Amino acid sequence: MSAEKITAETRTEFGKGAARRIRREHKVPAVIYGHGNDPIHLTLPGHDTMMALKRGGSNALLEIDIDGTTQLALAREIQVDPIKRHLEHIDFVAVRKGEKVTVDVPVNVVGQAGPDTLVVTENATVQIEAEATHIPEQIDVDVEGAPAGTQIHASDLKLPSGSTLLVDGETLIINVTEQMSAEALEAELEEAESEAGIERDPSEDEVAEAQDEAKAMDASGDTATEDAAE
Repeated sequence: MSAEKITAETRTEFGKGAARRIRREHKVPAVIYGHGNDPIHLTLPGHDTMMALKRGGSNALLEIDIDGTTQLALAREIQVDPIKRHLEHIDFVAVRKGEKVTVDVPVNVVGQAGPDTLVVTENATVQIEAEATHIPEQIDVDVEGAPAGTQIHASDLKLPSGSTLLVDGETLIINVTEQMSAEALEAELEEAESEAGIERDPSEDEVAEAQDEAKAMDASGDTATEDAAE
């Protein structure tokens, strides 16, 4: 993963009021921690930072220019406005080239499993140790043609060179199961609802089927009465 370059300004004003003023200028308040140094409070350009984080993924690495001095920083906590979707604040951890860090990397399923199968991702991320400048954006898991019953564990993952798995190798990552038919799924749902004491209204199809059965029974009864009368 290559570092995205961003030019920052040092920040001397703090608090909610200062943060709002920074955001009104389409900038982002941020802070860098790490290596036993005092926190470095910064203001970053909003658009450039947003694009750098999108390209870098969940473990974006930025090369931040602070008054002419470059600092490598790994995004640790990103706060985003839930409605407007703009960046509100970013916490970074300072890193150095060659330094190893612990990160959670997304698992990405590629390929098409065998017919009538369902691919279940049991763990969407996996924790590894990697060099700060060589953190993978994702770990691909190929399920092409995999039959039902295939299980892929953490120890089966192909990690980038220099990376170390930090979770138990027996941790289940991907589970390829037999796809359940609609009828079987409906039966299982009804059984679960029955066990839970849930009563649901019949569907339109069930109502129509019951009405057809009732009409057929009525017609059969009428015929039997006419035969007896004759």
